[in-house]
Amino acid sequence: MDIRNLTGSITALVTPFAADGSIDYGALGRLVDFQLDAGTDALLPLGTTGESSTMTHEEDEEVARFVVERVAGRVPVIAGAGSNSTETMVEKCRAFERIGVDGLLIITPYYNKSSEEGVYRHLASAAEAVGVPCIVYNVPGRTGCALSAANVERLAAHPNIMGIKEASGSVDFAADIAHLLSDGFRMYSGEDALTVPLMALGASGVISVWANVQPALVHGMCRAFLDGDVRRAREIQVAAMPLIRALFCEVNPIPVKEALAQMGLCDAVYRMPLVPMSEPARERLVEAMKGAGLHA
Repeated sequence: MDIRNLTGSITALVTPFAADGSIDYGALGRLVDFQLDAGTDALLPLGTTGESSTMTHEEDEEVARFVVERVAGRVPVIAGAGSNSTETMVEKCRAFERIGVDGLLIITPYYNKSSEEGVYRHLASAAEAVGVPCIVYNVPGRTGCALSAANVERLAAHPNIMGIKEASGSVDFAADIAHLLSDGFRMYSGEDALTVPLMALGASGVISVWANVQPALVHGMCRAFLDGDVRRAREIQVAAMPLIRALFCEVNPIPVKEALAQMGLCDAVYRMPLVPMSEPARERLVEAMKGAGLHA
């Protein structure tokens, strides 16, 4: 499936775990079905929200294969293939391509960081290793390694890099790179709170944590904007802010997994160093969910 024209809501899917810490494939199937039934535009397993940094390469491949098979071509599947080791990221990209994903999310080299040239080569090397389109991920709050506007311009010219997940939290930066956007290079908001503002700058949609719990609403917000009903999109964005803030009141994906547990879709089980929510944060989340019409 060609994802170069992908617009709308892409759900950054959680990875549900059983009480013993193993992957709960029954729950994963329910989550995928919940998303598909709600009309989400694409699924992105194995990103930050999917806790892939605590999973083995074998588990990564098992989850990617499971999601691809469960989706069965109904929407695109984009696998998170990030690593701070270029060689490892290339290996993951190739493995996911063999499994049959439609696209890949590749990330800047966290911890070791590198120079401007090194960051470019890290991402370009992954894109050159596969035939499926790649989206680069700019999330300096997680990686300590921000993409510069100059590097985004270089990457936008790469024939196998189709877009950027922009999660710096800076509307200024999004505005700085907006002139690069085209049908060949798209921007997706990586911050649920900034989706409509970034779409106003030309973003094609969002790679969303919030969509795990309200997939139809996030899809509808993006579709309204893309169809020209900016007022409706803005209303949805503004009304959702209490829930969005609650979903990020502790480190992602702790709150969203708790929210899904409250909805009966999976258990709130994490892999260390992530731990269950504090009680005050859980109370805040439950109240925000009630305000948004979400109940167990």
